[in-house]
Amino acid sequence: MNTVNGKIFKEMLASGCNNLSNQKKEIDARNVFPVPDGDTGTNMSLTFTNGMAEVNKSGSDLLPVVAKSLSRGLLMGARGNSGVILSQIFRGFYKSIKDKNEVSVAEFADAMCNGSAMAYKAVMRPVEGTILTVVRESTDKAKAYVDGHSECSLEEYIDILCKEAKVSLDHTPELLPVLKEAHVVDSGGSGLVVIFDGFRAYLEGAPIKELSEAEILEEEKNEKASGYATEFILQLSDQNKAFFRREDFRRQMEQMGNHITLIVDDNVVKVHINTMTPGAVLSLGERYGEFTRIQIENFKQPQSPSILDEKEEDNTPEKEYGIIAVAAGEGLAKLFKEYRTDVVVSGGQTMNPSTEDFCAAIARIHAKHIFVLPNNSNIIMAARQAADVTSDKDIIVLETKSVPQGLSACISFNPDETVDANRQAMEDAIANVKTGQVTYAIKDTTMNGQTIHAGDYMGIFDKEIKVTVKNKVTAAQQLVDQLCDEDSEIVTLIKGQDATEQECKEVADYISGHYDVDVDVEDGGQPVYCFIIGVE
Repeated sequence: MNTVNGKIFKEMLASGCNNLSNQKKEIDARNVFPVPDGDTGTNMSLTFTNGMAEVNKSGSDLLPVVAKSLSRGLLMGARGNSGVILSQIFRGFYKSIKDKNEVSVAEFADAMCNGSAMAYKAVMRPVEGTILTVVRESTDKAKAYVDGHSECSLEEYIDILCKEAKVSLDHTPELLPVLKEAHVVDSGGSGLVVIFDGFRAYLEGAPIKELSEAEILEEEKNEKASGYATEFILQLSDQNKAFFRREDFRRQMEQMGNHITLIVDDNVVKVHINTMTPGAVLSLGERYGEFTRIQIENFKQPQSPSILDEKEEDNTPEKEYGIIAVAAGEGLAKLFKEYRTDVVVSGGQTMNPSTEDFCAAIARIHAKHIFVLPNNSNIIMAARQAADVTSDKDIIVLETKSVPQGLSACISFNPDETVDANRQAMEDAIANVKTGQVTYAIKDTTMNGQTIHAGDYMGIFDKEIKVTVKNKVTAAQQLVDQLCDEDSEIVTLIKGQDATEQECKEVADYISGHYDVDVDVEDGGQPVYCFIIGVE
């Protein structure tokens, strides 16, 4: 095969997407830290699935349309740093092929190299030994092979790309010592290798099928979409809002179909799903509230515009400022609301919101200037990407890497000050916060010379495991000793859902008894981390 058209590219993408979906949990497990928050594989899979949903929604086999639809879907569905980088790779690919309905192998190789370059540009401080290294080394070396072999086929090129990506991935521990110590390769790079392997499987005549009944049915319909594109907008009832859990709802939908888009904005749930059983999907939604819009269409019929893309009219006067914060846990969401936050996006570790989630939150705020607080280092890139695609509002993404930093930024905000003054005050507040977190280890490992056993409680400060003990209260107390000094004035102790009131009291009493500080205790209800500690 010496040329690539839209149909071929689409089938390569489907195989790569399915391969990633099948192996996402294995990629999640390659998390360097032994904490229960490995989500790189899931983030990349959700990102790619959203991209493929846009491709399928387009109904086109033209290469420019397929590439543009993929780029748009990846951009809006991007979750986590690896998901954002993945979206930029294929954005660069689309920018390179432009309006060509068919490209040569050399042009395809050039487009992949352009994707690599665009991914690097999207990262403020590129780190080698990550997905960036894998995409750069593999595309560069595969392109060099094509340049030296004028008759190179697409099959040969993809085979070289896969082999070089695997070599690069295996070398990542030599570039990042933390990978070497943990005896793992980079998880984001692993996801990219899996996608490339899916490309190769299709070209070898054995495309990867997703391990779900709905995907297999879709693939078996002679490469034609079958079933129903089902979309609805749901207003959560007051009674059922407390029982609605975003990730549980997504998992239930995954049993009914694929190519899922799920947007949750406070009391409103927006859903797109490709399914053979739309009735079952609607029955699931009906458990939680009332439908305000429903659209069901057979794939074999011309598709109407998505109701999820419709903008609701906002007649409220435009105000000067708005604030968006990311938080997991009802207590934290309530706390941010008390600190002038307009919209709290549900998410955090293990639940990284997408670019589209941020765009939906931005759309809900009728303000000239909107501050966005990601409150997690793995969410900042998606927030920035949402800011980049928003043209009618001034979006300021602050690099809050923890909940205490986000709360401190909110407290420092003054609605009577200028944008620049607020930004400076909030950034100063962020820089003045030290954050510690307590969680448990999910596997045996060695980090920074420490032997860690599954089930141990760890005190983490600045991405470094400082404490490893068998008791969560002891871990929190010892972590406080690492965080507090004679200059400390305020300690915020946030209780997670895995800590009891008594355990929280023991930690608070320890802080008050050992340090001359004001102690603010909050029930955050956050998952994963039984205690989050902010020190100012």
